[in-house]
Amino acid sequence: MPLLAARDLCLERGGRQLFTGLSFAVLPGQLIQIGGANGAGKTSLMRILAGLSRYGFEGQVERNASLLYLGHHSAVKAMLTPRENLAWHVSGEGVYSDAVIEEALHKVGLYGYEDVPSHALSAGQHRRVNLARLYCSSSPLWLLDEPFTAIDVAGVGELEALFARHARLGGAVVLTSHQRLGVDHPVVPLDLDTGIAP
Repeated sequence: MPLLAARDLCLERGGRQLFTGLSFAVLPGQLIQIGGANGAGKTSLMRILAGLSRYGFEGQVERNASLLYLGHHSAVKAMLTPRENLAWHVSGEGVYSDAVIEEALHKVGLYGYEDVPSHALSAGQHRRVNLARLYCSSSPLWLLDEPFTAIDVAGVGELEALFARHARLGGAVVLTSHQRLGVDHPVVPLDLDTGIAP
């Protein structure tokens, strides 16, 4: 059974058809990269898949697994510390233990910053707080909109390895990115410019 299935998705914005008749399934073990020019509807599609856009489009999305969605902008509250941001994440996944949170922050390079107010962190560190949620997550399906934004080369490599590992363990990753992925795992392209779906 697919973790997620999209059927005949159509979206129009401002009198312009972004995509139409888009159908695909996300299977365990898959890593799917959504491509397309700026304004092609990548973020809009991700929000539809995550269930955050319930109106304004046609078609159906069937979700058969719990998911973690990380949007284009970091969902980090400036007045909270990185530790508190992870503990109070609104994804509804559940409560993460202190040990899980600490390990996740260490894995994204925020050792020593766990209790610093997030307003004192850089844009890249904000992004790392957001991405630490991947190390906490127990959801099989990850929907990630531009996860490499404000991440250095070493951080990109670590994320790519994490995505491949998650897929090999039976999870699935759907992400948007303009860059070519350097993962040791097959990548399935979904191009919104051409309408080619997996």
